[in-house]
Amino acid sequence: MPTDGTGEPGEAGELSPAARRLYAYAVERHAFDAGEATEALGVRAATAITELAAAHLLQRAPGCGPERWSAVAPRAAAARALAPLTLLVRETHDEMDRLRGRLEALVPAYEAGTAHRDLSASGRLELVTDLGAVRGLITELVAACERELLTSQPGGGRPLETLEEAIGRDESLLARGVRMRTIYQHTARYSRPTAAYVERVTALGAQVRTLGDGLMRMLVFDDHTGLMAVPDRTGAALVVREPNVVHFMTAAFERSWLGAEPFPSSVSPEAARSISDELRQTIVRLLSEGLEDKVIARRLGMSERTCQRHIAEIMRAVGAKSRFQAGYLLGPPAAPAAPDASGAPEA
Repeated sequence: MPTDGTGEPGEAGELSPAARRLYAYAVERHAFDAGEATEALGVRAATAITELAAAHLLQRAPGCGPERWSAVAPRAAAARALAPLTLLVRETHDEMDRLRGRLEALVPAYEAGTAHRDLSASGRLELVTDLGAVRGLITELVAACERELLTSQPGGGRPLETLEEAIGRDESLLARGVRMRTIYQHTARYSRPTAAYVERVTALGAQVRTLGDGLMRMLVFDDHTGLMAVPDRTGAALVVREPNVVHFMTAAFERSWLGAEPFPSSVSPEAARSISDELRQTIVRLLSEGLEDKVIARRLGMSERTCQRHIAEIMRAVGAKSRFQAGYLLGPPAAPAAPDASGAPEA
């Protein structure tokens, strides 16, 4: 570790002050020894000589004896110090090229096999349970997408890690002229990372809307391949290649798209109140259906704590003392009985 000449360590990767003084002394001379340097600088030079020699900035002075040293130009020292790393990088690149060549040699066989694969049986539906494999498959399908990508993402704001992984892939997709439409839930509007991602992709032509409830997590590529989330299997996906099922997924997306609202660049107070009112109405509907707090929160893409706060406000508004009473009070009103022939209500 470099020292400053007083025994204190210097910054990692930097020369100590004593070594810098010695180097300045060395470059002014053809050769010197430790005794001369110590006398000239007023400090013991042995440690600084060792430090400079390790950095390839000093070398044994040729033809001047084993104890005499001479300075080495910084660029020459850098070349000597980096030579092993340069060799390692070159060998790594060579190994990468060999590995890429071995794997790409299988591309014709893969393409021929997939072109003739019989999709009449299990090939039309494939369950992928490894998250890494799912991500790799999404990357592959995005790269091959030519016309349009549909994505439906319930659950509110998306994790920053997921957005960082997606942004480069999606920007490349849009740069190729592929259309991209995405539906989030209203609660995603209040997620800063999600809003920043939306701003970037919409600038390239993507369309993003939000909906309160009723979304299924899915992706559809060019109307021929779909990915669908698997209930209670985090990280798993069902790959769908059966045309009728893909058509159903596309139709479900289009229905949601028609009822969704554009994702704004900023949420005005009026828009926030409108969305909040819609969320409360949805909570009322789900509460009247007898769903638990955590189920309602998951359906609406919000935390359970936030959902419970909304429910408490709704219960206060209707004067309910329990969730069950609130569900009864908030339930749909009974339909009026059909009149009999005399025009009086039926008993």
